[in-house]
Amino acid sequence: QVQLVESGGGLVQAGGSLTLSCAASGSFFSIRAMGWYRQAPGAQRELVARIGGDGLTTLADSVKGRFTISRDNAKNTVTLQMNSLKPEDTAVYYCNADVGRHFFGFSDYWGQGTQVTVSS
Repeated sequence: QVQLVESGGGLVQAGGSLTLSCAASGSFFSIRAMGWYRQAPGAQRELVARIGGDGLTTLADSVKGRFTISRDNAKNTVTLQMNSLKPEDTAVYYCNADVGRHFFGFSDYWGQGTQVTVSS
């Protein structure tokens, strides 16, 4: 089994910063891309940021210049640094990883989600 455990959500005022972290644990041999998605009430889940095993990153246009994604391959963690937060960033943020397990190949895994609330 593979578990993704997120931490770091909370309540912050507009203009503030938060750091989200996600750690992968369990039995696996490799992690390809890792990323963060978010889902606001009544909206579809959307990609926020993604980072490949080679370190290449993809950021949603709405967060470019404000959010940074990074990963530590030795610790199997991915971090989302969120600066200059806006009320429209309010959502549940989900960690995602493309994880390889023996006999099963690569599959998508999701964390349980962490709430980020930005007050105006």
